[in-house]
Amino acid sequence: MTDRTLQDLAKAMAKIDFAMLQTHAANGEIAGRPMSNNGDVEYDGDSWFFGYETTHFVAEIEANPAVALSFTGEKSLLGKPPLFVAVEGRGELIRDKALMQAHWHTELDRWFEQGVDTPGIVMLKVHARRITWWEGMDEGEIQL
Repeated sequence: MTDRTLQDLAKAMAKIDFAMLQTHAANGEIAGRPMSNNGDVEYDGDSWFFGYETTHFVAEIEANPAVALSFTGEKSLLGKPPLFVAVEGRGELIRDKALMQAHWHTELDRWFEQGVDTPGIVMLKVHARRITWWEGMDEGEIQL
């Protein structure tokens, strides 16, 4: 195990846009889907994503807020393995327009044409409780 602070990890994660969000499906299985943080990468243990009320992840988080995120960085030019990050946390669905606006990025306009006023929009906050990471021969864990 290697010591790495949350700030160190956040700096290493800054260029990773996509994560896989895993939730508990109604049938008891694990369901996953890609999510983009749209450049909202000042990571402090909270991740922010946008979606529509009608998507499966909304009902799944309402039923069971235990979620996981997985991030994979890019392999280096010299072939060094990428950074892998696994986050265990709690999902919270947010419908507060002011809070949505605070995490809004223009890239989201492609998916939500009326911005935070788009009908059916919801924001997901994933608050990490445990973060495990691997990079080459180094690995570590951060409890929050």
